Amino acid sequence: MSDYRTESDSMGELQVPAEALYGAQTQRAVQNFRISGRPMPPRFIHALGLIKAAAAEVNADLGLLDADIASAVIRAAEEVAEGEHDRHFPVDVFQTGSGTSSNMNANEVIARVAHQTSGLACHPNDHVNMGQSSNDVIPTALHVSVMLAWQETLLPALDGLHGSLVRRAEELKAVTKTGRTHLMDAMPITLGQEIGAWAAQIDASRERLRHAADDLLALAIGGTAVGTGINAHPEFGTRVSRALLERTRLAFRPAADPFQALGSQDAAVAFSGQLRTLAVALMKIANDLRWMNSGPLAGLGEIALPALQPGSSIMPGKVNPVIPESVAMVCARVMGNDGTIGIAGQSGNFQLNVMLPLVADTLLESVSLLANASSALGAQAVEGFTVQSDRLQDALSRNPILVTALNAVIGYEQGAAIAKQAYAEGRPVIDVAEEQSDLSRAELERLLDPWTLTRGGIVGRD
Repeated sequence: MSDYRTESDSMGELQVPAEALYGAQTQRAVQNFRISGRPMPPRFIHALGLIKAAAAEVNADLGLLDADIASAVIRAAEEVAEGEHDRHFPVDVFQTGSGTSSNMNANEVIARVAHQTSGLACHPNDHVNMGQSSNDVIPTALHVSVMLAWQETLLPALDGLHGSLVRRAEELKAVTKTGRTHLMDAMPITLGQEIGAWAAQIDASRERLRHAADDLLALAIGGTAVGTGINAHPEFGTRVSRALLERTRLAFRPAADPFQALGSQDAAVAFSGQLRTLAVALMKIANDLRWMNSGPLAGLGEIALPALQPGSSIMPGKVNPVIPESVAMVCARVMGNDGTIGIAGQSGNFQLNVMLPLVADTLLESVSLLANASSALGAQAVEGFTVQSDRLQDALSRNPILVTALNAVIGYEQGAAIAKQAYAEGRPVIDVAEEQSDLSRAELERLLDPWTLTRGGIVGRD
């Protein structure tokens, strides 16, 4: 058994891998939760490191923790926060609902590293976990990790995608095309207007997420076991929140009601809901791009997305809209994740939510997927597509719905008759209107000018 060492906890002794930095409680969790083989996300583990470092700093300042032990704990916790010990966090996502196993995993790793580097006796519970409970640490780590992921990955990705859309909208603001409602020809618009609508969707989603993220800044830390703050200094939660603010530059604050912060995950559910809304917007944009790119001969063929890879193992020369398809799958996953988080949010029984690890893992996955998908959509689809101008103008010239512009001049009924004839004969509407109305060619050219029609308003006789 040279590859193992004997560790003990309140339940007795057991064997732990000799090289593992964790101890008995983590090993019990490894043996008990052989469910998915999926450990908690690194971002969540790093957040635990930040919290443990902040807690040790505060406890030392309060005179509750020996300064030398606190210093060793802080250094070890900072190593965890920086990802140096990720492989020593093996506990499955599908573990005890409070996340106690992950909290003790962090406590044990930090205590052992602190002992190895300082030679001081450092206890996982008495020192690293001082003033804390899994019941307030885990929801705090959930909020901290998601806020950091939002600020460091998703928000910059949305800024980039929005910037790409705004640039392309400005570049293509004078390119007219056939608008579509019900997938059928409608009045003209410009490509700039179409892409500008996508930019507005992303901007609106970004603002909704900013608003929802504010609630994630409220932390459960200081509530300890049930919200009363038992075994913690009265200033502990406020001071830890302030210490986390200083470490992350995010405006963390103690939750106004610690009982609510332990018993519910409403802020996470709300943030997930806005991630779902973003996914809806991204899927709409991705599908529009796919439709506009369809063809190149038998589809709309309005744009050509960048050719990134061969599209078929049997049909040579085929190229598919792979980035929009990838984004659409991400969106489907995020929508499903939102359902998972909603169910998990309902699992607050009295003073504790008991699906915290699942909420953390699922929410972080959604943030990561949406960040990567947004970046890919902007850089590999929006920025690089080219416009098939001839195809756009050919469809626009034969669009019978242009006759709508004549409503104020010749009336709806005559307009409908002209549109039907133009469609049936495959002729430009201007030619049929010249035959079927008393309007001159010059006046029809003015009334039916697509660029003029994209600016709205009532078009009448001179």
